[in-house]
Amino acid sequence: MNVIDVSSHNAFVPGEVELEDDKLRLIEERNRLLGPAYRLMYQKPLHFVRGEGVWLYDPDGRAYLDTYNNVVSLGHCQPDVVEAIQQQVATLCTNTRYIHETILELAESMLATVPGSDLSHMMLTGSGSEANDLAYRIAQVRTGGTGVIITEMAYHGITDAVSKFSATLGQGVPLGAHVRCVRAPAGYRYGPNTAERFQADVEAAIADLQRHGIKPCMLIVDTLFTSDGILPEEAGFLKGAAEAIRKAGGLFVADEVQPGFGRTGDTMWGFQRHGVDPDIVTVGKPMGNGQPIAGLLTRHDVVEQFGKSSRYFNTFAGNAVSCAAAAAVLKVIKRDAIMDNARDTGAYLLSKVEALRDKHENLGNVRGAGLFVGADIVTDRETGGYDPKRATQVVNAMRENGVLISIAGMYHNILKIRPPLVFTRENVDLFVDVLDQALESSNG
Repeated sequence: MNVIDVSSHNAFVPGEVELEDDKLRLIEERNRLLGPAYRLMYQKPLHFVRGEGVWLYDPDGRAYLDTYNNVVSLGHCQPDVVEAIQQQVATLCTNTRYIHETILELAESMLATVPGSDLSHMMLTGSGSEANDLAYRIAQVRTGGTGVIITEMAYHGITDAVSKFSATLGQGVPLGAHVRCVRAPAGYRYGPNTAERFQADVEAAIADLQRHGIKPCMLIVDTLFTSDGILPEEAGFLKGAAEAIRKAGGLFVADEVQPGFGRTGDTMWGFQRHGVDPDIVTVGKPMGNGQPIAGLLTRHDVVEQFGKSSRYFNTFAGNAVSCAAAAAVLKVIKRDAIMDNARDTGAYLLSKVEALRDKHENLGNVRGAGLFVGADIVTDRETGGYDPKRATQVVNAMRENGVLISIAGMYHNILKIRPPLVFTRENVDLFVDVLDQALESSNG
């Protein structure tokens, strides 16, 4: 065992910890080979060698309940997706410069998830960041504007263009002069009338852009406001804001990288909860259940001029292997009634976490939609003071007891609970028992 200060490469800035020699060696090799920009999670970083379903396993065979992973939203190493990848990679792997049926099958299936809308085209990228980058390029051509409106802790990606409207990346990644932030639609913090307030904030941001000679281009939101702290709010509150940006000549873009693919339980996409049709929908992480594929859905009139004036291709986006993986994901979601499980198990999870408030004064507001729950850690419930230190203690205590979650929100005090969509009630019971213990130990 050796003591190491992991503050410089740990997401939770924990200070000195004691680590096993083999883990310390791997961290030192990471630093040497990967450089200083990468971050690890948890006070004691984890080393995994295998995953299955909702479980991750370390080299000693210890199982950890994954209550955080949205990339493999159908569970680690989902058999149907694995088989689709194996068969396709052993047969053919080409890009969109050649004709192949799998991308067409995928497009048909994706567009079928938005019945009644005018969304008619799918375009593919390699990541959610690239999807939002492409959406912005299309929006600029369509509107002639550059102004972007986001929420105060938004995360939309890491490309140069998109990082300029990803507020959560921090002071080292400044927002663009063409970007305006509005308050997150957190009714439990700011009071009732979320729809009216959010619309008014968007209208004020539009006016400020125009006052500075910047033509509005798009309002882009994660439809569960994940980085702002998981804010489902009442369904329908996005309508007025979407109308406001369109009235100003801009587009409404729904970032579904985290809320999409059935996570909310009631709908396939977060925007469908609000009864609003976006001009562009961007998708990412869960699309290939670990195989890199992302993209967007849009209307013909939105992309028509972009298509005439710009050639678009992406060597990896639309490759046959990733398309096969994504097509398998959609089949499993339908066949296994994944959305029903997200709704029912998610309601059970929310009720069980809410019940812990009777025991723990430091557990503040709890909210969620489907298998996505946010829970505030506060100094006390009367003042609602933010308690990021205690939140970090809770997350690390749960890690020590074999359950993985993370933190979100401007003040880093919100527990981010986002398990794979195959979570069961038994998984929930284990999770809640460990959370209960962690909240108790954080009082010590």
